[in-house]
Amino acid sequence: MLRREFLVGAALLAGTMARGRAADVPAPTAEGLDRITAFFDNEVTSGRLPGAVILVQQHGKPVYLKTFGVRDTRTGLAMTPDTIFAIHSMTKPITCLGTMMLIDKGKLALADPVSKYIPLFADTKVGLEVTNPDGTLTLDLVPPVRPVNIEDLLRHTSGISYDYIGGKWVEQAYTAANIFEGQFNNREFADRIAKLPLARQPGSLWRYGHSTDVLGSIIEIISGQTLYEFLKQRIFDPLGMSSTRFALAMEDELARMARPLPNDFILLAAERERLDHPEWQSGGGGLLSTITDYQRFAQMLLNGGEFEGKRYLSPAAFKAMTTDHIGPGSGVGRDYFYFPGDGFGYGYGLAVRTDPGNAKPPPPGSLGELKWDSGSGTYFGVDPKLDMVYVLMQQTQSERGRITPAFKALVYDCYPPELRRP
Repeated sequence: MLRREFLVGAALLAGTMARGRAADVPAPTAEGLDRITAFFDNEVTSGRLPGAVILVQQHGKPVYLKTFGVRDTRTGLAMTPDTIFAIHSMTKPITCLGTMMLIDKGKLALADPVSKYIPLFADTKVGLEVTNPDGTLTLDLVPPVRPVNIEDLLRHTSGISYDYIGGKWVEQAYTAANIFEGQFNNREFADRIAKLPLARQPGSLWRYGHSTDVLGSIIEIISGQTLYEFLKQRIFDPLGMSSTRFALAMEDELARMARPLPNDFILLAAERERLDHPEWQSGGGGLLSTITDYQRFAQMLLNGGEFEGKRYLSPAAFKAMTTDHIGPGSGVGRDYFYFPGDGFGYGYGLAVRTDPGNAKPPPPGSLGELKWDSGSGTYFGVDPKLDMVYVLMQQTQSERGRITPAFKALVYDCYPPELRRP
């Protein structure tokens, strides 16, 4: 069951959200929205981006929905609101919502050891890189100070890494393990992860990695369904996310798929890996979706876990999911690759703005805003103060680090100065 302290904040959350939706919150200015259009028109005409779809929604209604460029430079087919994008890590908040729904129903607990569901985790060790007197490096394996638990998976404090994050030994260990070899399902993948050393002691460091993929396997074990069947029944169908799935089969769906530029080699390689494993329903990065689907998920978050009369999470569970769990007093350090960014903590699958940050002036946004993005360039934000959802769908790895912050700044520049900063 949820920890008792989260029950205390439920009423406060409802009051805060109601105040954030006051009728006097202004709409974004037409001039500001025109600047968004000009920016992305230039990205496409200059050849840096094949195309994009952008949505800004306030008070539950779109105030800006625009398409740019083409889905695929090979076909020249125009971007449309129903274009399908590989959303990579924007899969994670959806899988974490599914996990929180199970916790809400008492079928899973934050403190449950992962080994309760994936027994091989009972033998998982922590890797320590040791420098020998002659300067060579060896890997020492030590027992974890405590078992990896469900909360660790939700907040990326499990010690499970990605192969490209951390020390050289992490890359070598993941490469040697061939975790993507052959065909595999979520359970088999979780077993492969369990055999790898943890990069840090559980609960000690925010480290991005395959934690959410392991959650996908646990959802399957508890529900008796595939991850897609579970998400479709509990989230996609009720929300009306009719184009969100792990694999495409119909010709009309394949024709709606967006692709990166031919020189975006990292993203193209990631897409080849995804297509090589149609059997793997990756809870950490495997979903395909559209902007019209994802805005429904984002609006549900803005509504505090409710959408069109259906409640997906209790107020207490929603509070738990959207509260910072790695901030002061948590005992959690922040990795060099701290993707939530300056001014953000991390809840269960979502970055949450906790403070202005260190930059002068601080980056745009509001305290309490929620966000996440992906390696394919997709991005979404939820701002209760402005009663706003904004979503960017694009397929670019090479340009996303520049475009994404520019997009967010342009969105907030549509509002008066006093509403642009936390």
